[in-house]
Amino acid sequence: MQPQDNRNNWFKGQGLWADVPPNLWQDWTWQYKNRLTTLEQIEKFLSLTPEERAGCLLARDRLAVAITPYFFNLIDRNNPACPIRRQVIPLEAEGLVSPCESADPVGEENYSPVPGLVHRYPDRVLFLVTNQCASYCRYCTRGRLVSNAAEHVFLPRHEAALTYIANHPEVRDVLISGGDPLLLSDARLDALLSRLRAIPHVEFIRIGSRIPVFMPQRITPALCEIFRKRGPLWMSIHVNHPRECTEELFYALERISFAGVPLGNQSVLLRDINDNVETMRSLVHRLLMMRVRPYYLYACDLIAGTAHFRAQVEKGIELVRALRGYTSGYAVPQFVIDTPGGGGKVPINPNYVESQGTGRIVLRNFQGHLHEYPEK
Repeated sequence: MQPQDNRNNWFKGQGLWADVPPNLWQDWTWQYKNRLTTLEQIEKFLSLTPEERAGCLLARDRLAVAITPYFFNLIDRNNPACPIRRQVIPLEAEGLVSPCESADPVGEENYSPVPGLVHRYPDRVLFLVTNQCASYCRYCTRGRLVSNAAEHVFLPRHEAALTYIANHPEVRDVLISGGDPLLLSDARLDALLSRLRAIPHVEFIRIGSRIPVFMPQRITPALCEIFRKRGPLWMSIHVNHPRECTEELFYALERISFAGVPLGNQSVLLRDINDNVETMRSLVHRLLMMRVRPYYLYACDLIAGTAHFRAQVEKGIELVRALRGYTSGYAVPQFVIDTPGGGGKVPINPNYVESQGTGRIVLRNFQGHLHEYPEK
C-alpha cells in the first residue's frame, strides 16, 4: 500500500493503552515514566522475531531500548519490516561491527573542548545538554553518550560549556541537542536559554529534538511560552517516515510554530524504511502540511552495528533527483554526508551541469532537457 497524504487517515488515539485515563495519556511525564524499556515489557505487546529478541538482549550492554507508549502505538505489530518498528526495536545485526564503523563516526570527540560541547565549525557550537532521550533510535550517532547502557558514561557540564561559549566571541550560533533537550524541565530549559541569551555575541539559538515525534504531549502551553519568551529560536525535528506524521504531531508542531519557532526537519536515509521515492515524497509533503521545511536528508553515519540501516549514497541522489522539479522546492531536502572523522557536512547533489566553458554553461533540467546559460 502506498502512503496516504490525506490527514484524515493520520493516527489518533491511545491504542494499546485505551484503558489509561486521558489526562494521564496526555501527561508527558506519564509517557516518559511508562516507556517500554525491557524485553519483558515489549513482549507483552509484540511477538518478536528471533533476530529482534536477540537484539533486545544485546542492547542491555549497548544502546538501551526505550519506546514511549505513544510511539509504540505506531508500530505495525504484524509486520517485522514496519518502518516504525525497525527504528526502535533492536536487531541481532547490531552486534556486527565492520572495520569502517566506530562509536564516534563524525569525530565529535576530536572537537570537544569541554564535555558536552562540540566546536567543529568556526562560528557555531553543538551544546549537548543531556544524555537521555524519550526513545532510542537504533542508528543513533551518539549511542556512545546516550542512555549510559555502554561503558562510556557521559555527564553534561553546563557551566563549563556556558563559560566556554561566553569566552569565545566568534561563537554566534548555538545548537542545543543531546540526548534530547526537551526532556529538561521547563525551569531548567528556561534558565539555560536565559543564560545563552545573556551572552552578547550569541545571535542564533537552535534546538534539535525528536520529542515532538516520540512524545508530542511534551509540547505544552507552558513550554511554548518559554519558546516565545526566549526567542527568536529555531527548531530541527527528526521525522523519517510518513507514518510518524500523526494528528498528535500536527498539533504539537502547530503549537511550536504559533510560538514563533521556525521548524525544519532532518531525516536519515534508511534502507528499506524511507529509501524510495513514494515514501520520501509522501514524507516531505506531510512535513510541509505541518509547517515544517524539509532541511537535511543525511546519509546514515558509520555507527558501529548499523550496516543493515545504510542505503547506498546513489539512492539519496536518486531521491533528490526524483523530487526536484516534481514538487515544490520547499519540499526538497539537502542530501548531505557528515564526513567520517570530523570533516563536517558535505552536500551531495545530482549533477545538473552538463558542460562549462567557452562563455557558456550547459545545464540539464529535471526533465533531462539541455539548456544553455551564457556567461559573457
